[in-house]
Amino acid sequence: MKEIRESDAQFLDMIRQNEGIIYKVTSFYADKEHPIGDLYQEVVLNLWKGFASFRGESKHSTWIYRIALNTCVSFYRRSKKNVTYVDISMDIPDVVDNNEQIQELYKLINQLGKIERALVLLYLDDKPYKDIAEITGLSVTNVATKLSRIKDKLKQMSDEQN
Repeated sequence: MKEIRESDAQFLDMIRQNEGIIYKVTSFYADKEHPIGDLYQEVVLNLWKGFASFRGESKHSTWIYRIALNTCVSFYRRSKKNVTYVDISMDIPDVVDNNEQIQELYKLINQLGKIERALVLLYLDDKPYKDIAEITGLSVTNVATKLSRIKDKLKQMSDEQN
C-alpha cells in the first residue's frame, strides 16, 4: 500500500474541512451544460495545482473561495455557449423550498452577471467586505459600491416582476 505524503494528507484535510465552500460556489454556477460534479472536480484540481504555492498569507477558506470563484467563472469563459441564466433552484437547501420570497430572490440572483453573483454569494455567506475584497481582488470600497448597486438592481428587478 502506498504511503500518503504529509502534503497530500494536509491537502485532503483542507478539502474535507472546506468542502461546503466548494459545494456552495459550484452549486451557485452549475447548470445543465456545467454539472456541479464537473465544476467541483475542476475546483479541486485547481486547488491541488496551487496548494504547494499557497503561502498562508490568508485563511484557507479565503484562498479556496478565490480559487473556486475564479475556476467557475473561467469554466464559463472557456465554454462555447454563453449562459445568461443558471437555474440553481435544485440546489437550494430543503429548508427554503417552501419560502417563496427566498426562491424569488434566487431566481433574481440567477439573472445577475457572474461577478455580481460571486459578490452576492459571499455577502449571503456573511463574509465581511474586507474578506470579499481579498477573495475577489477588488478594493473594499469597490465591494461596498458594487453590493449597493446589486441590491438596488435586485430591488428594481423584483419591482418590475410584481
